[in-house]
Amino acid sequence: MAAPNILLIVSDDHGYADRSALGVHPDVRTPALDRLAAEGVSCTDAYVTAPICSPSRAAIISGRYQQRWGGKWFDSAAFPADDVPTLAEILRDQGYRTGYFGKVHYGGESVGERGCPPHHGFEETLYGLAGQSYGRLNYLHHSDAAVSSYGPASTYMAVQPLLSGDEPVEHEGFLTAELGRRAASFIESTDDRPYFCMLAFNAVHNFCWQLPESELAARDLPAFRDWSPEVNESYTEWYDDVIVPNLPHGREYYLAQLELMDAEIGKLLSLVDDNTIVVYTTDNGGSTCNFGDNTPLRGTKYTLWEGGIRVPMLWRWPAHFPAGHQTDALISTLDLVPTLAAAAGTSTPAVDGLNLLPVLSGAADTAHETLHWDCGFQWSVRSGPWKLTWVADTPEVAHLKSYEHAPMGTGWHLSNLSEDLPEHQNHFHTEPALAATLHTHHNTWRTTVGLPPLTTPPPS
Repeated sequence: MAAPNILLIVSDDHGYADRSALGVHPDVRTPALDRLAAEGVSCTDAYVTAPICSPSRAAIISGRYQQRWGGKWFDSAAFPADDVPTLAEILRDQGYRTGYFGKVHYGGESVGERGCPPHHGFEETLYGLAGQSYGRLNYLHHSDAAVSSYGPASTYMAVQPLLSGDEPVEHEGFLTAELGRRAASFIESTDDRPYFCMLAFNAVHNFCWQLPESELAARDLPAFRDWSPEVNESYTEWYDDVIVPNLPHGREYYLAQLELMDAEIGKLLSLVDDNTIVVYTTDNGGSTCNFGDNTPLRGTKYTLWEGGIRVPMLWRWPAHFPAGHQTDALISTLDLVPTLAAAAGTSTPAVDGLNLLPVLSGAADTAHETLHWDCGFQWSVRSGPWKLTWVADTPEVAHLKSYEHAPMGTGWHLSNLSEDLPEHQNHFHTEPALAATLHTHHNTWRTTVGLPPLTTPPPS
């Protein structure tokens, strides 16, 4: 059989419960994602490697824990080292044509650096450097005129021109639709090589009120004003008014962005054939601050509760994967690189991910035995159903609780996820030997990825 085409879709901050097929919320409409699930494999226990975008995305593109090059939080996030091949480079070298469309945020990339898609294996690109704008891309405006009009607010509102290769590209219009259009054009090219298309929507990251006027009218939603220092002197005070619980119609804006992103995914599904692997996931847990919902998981983006690190993940490859299948194997976005490389007929250099093809085809029911997360001020390890977490009592934790409405708790927490998925019960004091074993596992892993030993003493 010919090498499969590959469409990898990564959204931004999508809530775990926010798919209509799950039946949690009747107001959620995601027919394209529902179709993916019905025609492919749903991974219920899929995780990212960090509860925020930058370090998580570095692991997605490399298949390696980002801690290997020091990436733990925003201040240390960085693109993989030069000697680490990316998924695009691996597939390009296997004869694929490669395209990247959407948000880029591995750290603080500048034009021309390796963190930019044209410099790590992508031939055709349209992207925005969100790391230069507080992790955001504006949904409507990307031009020099917008930068001039927004003035001091332009960086906060992320209206700078996009990039194709290293050249600026202006686009005034709904970005979600443009990214979908560019991905469709790439897929429909007459080039007879197999393709790898990576589509990184900025949806459904805040600020979701940035919708086309026609959509606002159709949904009977009011327009909402982006930040302007002439109207709101303090950005911090304005920001508190545009997140939970203060933004009027916040959930409706969020669901509109989700529905419009899903519509673009639906258009792409109509273009692909049965020998195309389609993968959908998101970069970190849903942002409840931005009106996402992670039911039944506790927590949100920024935290190591399940709601911060467990994510939707759907795989469709009709030629090889059973339809309507669900797996609870322990899976990570680290696995994207080795799995897609194996499907393309090649192997990968040393990675931390696993080839999931046996699990996705139904031939196996287990994947990872243990997964790790380490942000410096908080860390966690899951082995089987058990998960041990430590959160330091630091100003950073207090700031995230107050500013992003992301309560993390402090100290130790030992969860049994098979019995208590919402992590209500803390078994730390009743299972000290198990906690000590998990502490040892994490310390060993830290040595493996080049981090110093834990300063937090093991449980006694």
